[in-house]
Amino acid sequence: MSFTRGDFGSDFKWGVVISAFQNEGAYDAHGKGMSIWDAFSMRKGKIKDKTHARTACNFYELYQEDILLAKQMGFGIFRFSIAWPRILPNGTGTVNQAGIDFYHRVIDACLEAGLEPYITLYHWDLPQALEHKGGWCHRGTVFAFENFAQICTRAYGHKVRNWIILNEPFGFTSLGYMLGVHAPGKFGLSYFLPAVHHVALAQAEGGRVVRAEVPQARIGTTYSCSHIIPYTQNEQDKQAARRADALFNRLFIEPALGLGYPTEAFPLLQRIERRYALWRDWDKLPFDFDFIGIQNYFPLVVRYNAFMPYLRVSEVKARYRNVPLTSLGWEISGEGMYNILRQFAAYDGVKEIMVTESGAAFEDVLREGVVDDQQRIAYFNEYLGAVLKAKRAGVPVTGYFAWTLMDNFEWAEGYKARFGLVHVDFETQQRTMKASGHWFRQLLMNPAGKRRSVLGENV
Repeated sequence: MSFTRGDFGSDFKWGVVISAFQNEGAYDAHGKGMSIWDAFSMRKGKIKDKTHARTACNFYELYQEDILLAKQMGFGIFRFSIAWPRILPNGTGTVNQAGIDFYHRVIDACLEAGLEPYITLYHWDLPQALEHKGGWCHRGTVFAFENFAQICTRAYGHKVRNWIILNEPFGFTSLGYMLGVHAPGKFGLSYFLPAVHHVALAQAEGGRVVRAEVPQARIGTTYSCSHIIPYTQNEQDKQAARRADALFNRLFIEPALGLGYPTEAFPLLQRIERRYALWRDWDKLPFDFDFIGIQNYFPLVVRYNAFMPYLRVSEVKARYRNVPLTSLGWEISGEGMYNILRQFAAYDGVKEIMVTESGAAFEDVLREGVVDDQQRIAYFNEYLGAVLKAKRAGVPVTGYFAWTLMDNFEWAEGYKARFGLVHVDFETQQRTMKASGHWFRQLLMNPAGKRRSVLGENV
């Protein structure tokens, strides 16, 4: 099978994504406060290549150039996030007008270029001042987030219709408040469980703020998710897969849909109800999102492991299974994308799905002004083919956003993991569009043109 842009339909949305902390730099410029990631990256041994994001891609100064690159590749949507500590240096209190002004300039540049802005309110950069008070483990952060959302919507709601509340809540709660490998670096259930509950409340309360402040708003939130596959068909492995699915895929969407936490699959989550939830919280957790953002990169194969605490699950690493991998060791699987789209579409309360992130890191090399990233092109071929297959099977998937516009600070990996459609020389800030960027340009700017082959006979 092969495809063109036209096969997805004239109303299918094509976008590209960045995030504030990973791209902006200017970490203390013009009144910006410190975020948990600013603090975390200063700690010895936390970033693999010993770098930081104080300059990153310098999007703060080069935003016009970068927005035009997105336009040149044929995208119609530019998704970016607002740095909470750039707006509220202390998390609450005095608003930093310079921060408000910066995002006005970004939005205006998008509109002038003919790109529709999609704003993400929270993409992991909690103000450090709030972390000192307990961060997402503290219920007060929910109220602080409502205040932040209200400030942003009142500032930009007359220009921006599309709002995303949270980016990957399971990602930042599990990695930051359970495993300690991301900011703020906390470890254990006593941090993870209250963080989960307060973040689940924040996704709904944030949605209600946007609904109240922005007429005709389209409101979504995004979930990191993976198709979970039991290593064998024995009952222990299948039960392990159900527990993993409850955490990786169900933990935040089901409270938003009014279904509560998936305690039947993972009873340990009952501790949230006993220790951290107030009786009135159950009415606050649901919110009727206009769309759900799916962010799928890889499937997970899991098996029962009696020695793993709480979950009794371990991953069967992709590198041991003779499957295609990215440079981060993530399995490349369009079928995984197809299956997770089908899984989320099966919920009664999900009206529309957008793939709000999808991409791959490879060891790109710049030679004579060219980055010939054929592996990334093959990845997008396969994953877009899976999205089209799901759409044709009745999944209400209405858009695909590529992660990411340009190479950036990839959290704990630092700068070595390159996901961009544009290569960045971090010493000179020189941008070079990769072959994958040119591939998207050919696909998106020629709707009925040459068909792109889809890898795999079953896609």
